[in-house]
Amino acid sequence: MKKLLSILTTIALIACLFAVASAEAAPVKVGFIFLHDENSTYDLNFINGAKEACEEMGVEYVFITNIDEGQQCYDTAAELVEDEGCNIVFADSFGHESFMIQAAKEYPDVQFCHATGTQAHTVGLDNYHNAFASIYEGRFLAGVAAGMKLNEMIEAGQFTAEEAKIGYVGAFPYAEVKSGYTSFFLGARSVCPTATMEVTFTNSWYDEALEKEGATRLISNGCKLISQHADSMGAPTACENAGVPDVSYNGSTIDACPNTFIVSSRINWAPYMKHMIECVQNGTPIEADWTGTIETESVQLTEVNEAVAAAGTVEKIAEVKAALQDGSIKVFDTNTFTVGGEALTTYLADVDDMGDFVGETEVVIDGAFEESKFRSAPYFDLDIDGITIIDK
Repeated sequence: MKKLLSILTTIALIACLFAVASAEAAPVKVGFIFLHDENSTYDLNFINGAKEACEEMGVEYVFITNIDEGQQCYDTAAELVEDEGCNIVFADSFGHESFMIQAAKEYPDVQFCHATGTQAHTVGLDNYHNAFASIYEGRFLAGVAAGMKLNEMIEAGQFTAEEAKIGYVGAFPYAEVKSGYTSFFLGARSVCPTATMEVTFTNSWYDEALEKEGATRLISNGCKLISQHADSMGAPTACENAGVPDVSYNGSTIDACPNTFIVSSRINWAPYMKHMIECVQNGTPIEADWTGTIETESVQLTEVNEAVAAAGTVEKIAEVKAALQDGSIKVFDTNTFTVGGEALTTYLADVDDMGDFVGETEVVIDGAFEESKFRSAPYFDLDIDGITIIDK
């Protein structure tokens, strides 16, 4: 009898444990809203992260692509909630934000997560959240690879140190883009101190013709290496056609550009997507602002194309990455750049984005501009010396 009671007690205990685990792991279905489709390197990077996260976590998901930054975003979010039964909705583009907030107000029992937005910490909604990553660190590392390539070409006599000019194709003159190209430039100049940079904007996140045209113009202006914050293969293709080294973004372009691709930085979105799913499963709050880092594996570089990169690039990147992690290198160390010929000692950034473009938060702390410390989305919007912005 005692043995039977012991067996029954064990069975009951196991049943209780399963019941608790089941209760803790609430069912999740995630709806994803993408600005473009897999033809955009930007959106493909999100799509790959979403698939990885959802399949690893064993949850249902729905992908909706080619949703513009307008009312269509709200309509799609509502459909994902009402028709698909999603209890998490994620959107991937800056201009989706106001429509995601509208949907969050309409559906308070659903969690709305948004990449690159700025308003979650001020809008006051428990079910609306922003996420980004310290990609400026990845850009800096990619810039180191670019600077080493410039040095190699200088040493080979292809041009002089004073001619070490980088070209950069940007989408919009937003803080996100400025933070990216400035950190890239500072990484390059940390190893090639004579480097300068020209930037052109397409005023579009995805326009292959304009991106190719912009890169071609920069090359004709004497730029010796090209990078980008735009979402198509336009710039890398222009580089491959012209035989100019290229540092891409959001994924390797080695298959299409084997003779010019060096390396690419990207945000790995899978860690955040797993985090938001786990929070909903466990009934725990999702942070208003979440910033992924090198440590969370949210900031990554592709493999270096050693057939194009300068010798020693892999080792140098590893050295600088370790210094970023231990804090001995700061990307926006104010000793490494000037603004209008002056050292930067103070700066009020527009962190609490109210649409008025007025800075209210001191972000220069202990000799460094502290990017993504007070909000996940970038707020570095300065024009530093050594970078020239040219007309489209």
